[in-house]
Amino acid sequence: MKLYDFDGMFDAKLAEYISKNEGKYKEEQWEDIIPELYKRFGDTPVKSLGKTPREFYAELNDEELIKCLKAHLKQNVPVSEFLCSAIESRNLTKLLTPLLDGTKDECEYAMNLIGADAGAAEKFLSLLVGSEDTDMKDRCVDFIKENADVVADKALKYYTDGVDREYMLEILSRVQTKSEDIFQILLKEFRTSPDDIPMHASYLAAYGDERALSYLLDKIDEEGINFIEYQELKFAIEALGGEYTKERDFSDDPYYKIIKPNG
Repeated sequence: MKLYDFDGMFDAKLAEYISKNEGKYKEEQWEDIIPELYKRFGDTPVKSLGKTPREFYAELNDEELIKCLKAHLKQNVPVSEFLCSAIESRNLTKLLTPLLDGTKDECEYAMNLIGADAGAAEKFLSLLVGSEDTDMKDRCVDFIKENADVVADKALKYYTDGVDREYMLEILSRVQTKSEDIFQILLKEFRTSPDDIPMHASYLAAYGDERALSYLLDKIDEEGINFIEYQELKFAIEALGGEYTKERDFSDDPYYKIIKPNG
């Protein structure tokens, strides 16, 4: 398959355009002009092709698009937005999923192009538990959370087995089909993890079970909580339909001194 460096072509045309219009625009104006020029380039026929970059990719079938992406990455030819847009315009999750086990570049592109697709949720969960890279785990969990019900049982099993428990809690907190097991786990972690109150309070808020309100209200009323814990607890209470109106003085709290208004 012949590859075309459309971004390289655009850069050459852009350099020519900038040269012709030197001094005409301010830097901030160029920030708006360049994306518009790129968009127009995508709809402008390339002489050697007889078609526009968008038309070129639109005429490829699904398998050819993925093959083209892999070839670009393997041969270090820049991947244009036109190729990515063509892939994103179709439902190619099944064809992209094998790339998650490929090179680092293939995996990166596949993750971005698949996004929060339910069809890849289980694969993202496997990547999460199989990776030692925190950034990779964070990205996976962000995608999984959008379809947490798909992996609820597996996430519950991983949690029970002590595998990536915090990540599993975050996933379980987004499950829409309510489960007494999940609620009790989220509640237990909130009540028994004094160093992670804000995070575990946010999980209860995300899960949306109003039974957590009494526990959140008891915790926020404790004198020993700091300002950050207070804020997250108050948010969780309000998210569940509750209210906390007691006046609290955090003037001596180091976190309050950092983030207080006009501080």
